[in-house]
Amino acid sequence: MSIASLGRAARTTVSGLPPGFWWLWTSTLVNRTGAFVLTFLSLYLTQELGYSAWYAGLVIALHGLGGVAGSPLGGMLTDRWGRRPTMISMHLAGGSCAAALAVVSSAWGIAVVVLLMGVAMQAVRPAISAMIADMVPESELRRAYALNYWALNLGFAVAALGGGAAIFLGYRTLFVADAVATALCAVIVFMRLGETRPEARVDSAGERVEEQRVTVLDVMKDAPFRTLVLLNLLVCLIFTAPWVGLPLTMAGEGLSADSYGMVIAVNGVVIVALQLLVNKITDKRSPAALLTVSSLLFAVGTGATALAGTPLVFAATVVVWTLGEMVHVPTNAAATARLSPEHARGRYQGVMGMSWAVAGFVAPILAGWVVDGPGPDVLWMGCAVVGAVAAVGYSLLLRRALAETGGPVETDGPAEPSVPKAVEVAKAADVTAANDKETEQGATPVGG
Repeated sequence: MSIASLGRAARTTVSGLPPGFWWLWTSTLVNRTGAFVLTFLSLYLTQELGYSAWYAGLVIALHGLGGVAGSPLGGMLTDRWGRRPTMISMHLAGGSCAAALAVVSSAWGIAVVVLLMGVAMQAVRPAISAMIADMVPESELRRAYALNYWALNLGFAVAALGGGAAIFLGYRTLFVADAVATALCAVIVFMRLGETRPEARVDSAGERVEEQRVTVLDVMKDAPFRTLVLLNLLVCLIFTAPWVGLPLTMAGEGLSADSYGMVIAVNGVVIVALQLLVNKITDKRSPAALLTVSSLLFAVGTGATALAGTPLVFAATVVVWTLGEMVHVPTNAAATARLSPEHARGRYQGVMGMSWAVAGFVAPILAGWVVDGPGPDVLWMGCAVVGAVAAVGYSLLLRRALAETGGPVETDGPAEPSVPKAVEVAKAADVTAANDKETEQGATPVGG
């Protein structure tokens, strides 16, 4: 493919989305560009403060545990408060936690701060996902989520490089920079984004229709969505396993830590370089087919790790499962939005986010146990089997549900009423346009 054709593909990929989406995209990029805490936390705890590696692992696990609670909390707040206030408050809370790490040094204090940071960081994600679903037409949702994911990885790559170069300034300086970047996200949301939560519905007589309150239990009674969440949990487990299992496996092969650093860097490089092209290739494809293919890529990539023995071959396996990641993440997000009643989008996104958080907490512990016990080959063969099972599940159980483009979602209980997507998109466009106009005049953004 020529440079010109790549340019055309990139322009097609980024065109046609509302201005509000790009402000949200910018906030994601800023947030991840300053994401220094998790990247350097284990080094800070062990090298700067002198804590054990066991304690550092426990603290990072607490961050994941906070995410398990933060995801449904953020989903509830997104639907009750609104997308905008949830994002602003959780960004400010996360920034405060990052700043606190620059001054807190006690073991208990650090543990509590990191736990709360996990809650705040995960709680903001349902609001972001719901706002994208509010303002972007359904036919463009997968592309929008893919672009947002690209921004996340681009920002993370910049943070890793910038943090490494600036580490001579001290870990605490990096944590303060993280706090400033997170606070800047809150400012962007406050200044440039209006509230997009769907307005209350009215019946034919003009009377307000009270929406049925939705709980996490109610969300899990939605049979197709429950299946999507459980299959995503399987994929998340095998996606998370390499981040613990791969360095241990490479060390067992006698390879250095530097070799692992170069191999795992392939993940970010491939995403930044190829995400827009992958978007173009997969655009308008069947969601169930894409999720099936992505699961198979995870299965092949992780399973082949058992056969690797050199850095080049390990890097090739990373490329394979990274391609699966690039297809899976935006497709799963769009599928979540498709199956979500619009008045409960936050809770649905929160439950889906909880599956990622649970995997982030369980998979590292499970992967470490398998490597120390049965051995790394068992871990990678197990990942291949789980990926294949997920692929079969997507193909057989969700093809019909994800092919539907409108109407209520089939659940175990009474179906919820639904407003046509076109009405919702028009409302979101009106909010964004009004917000842009008022901001140019120096007024408070709509929804403020």
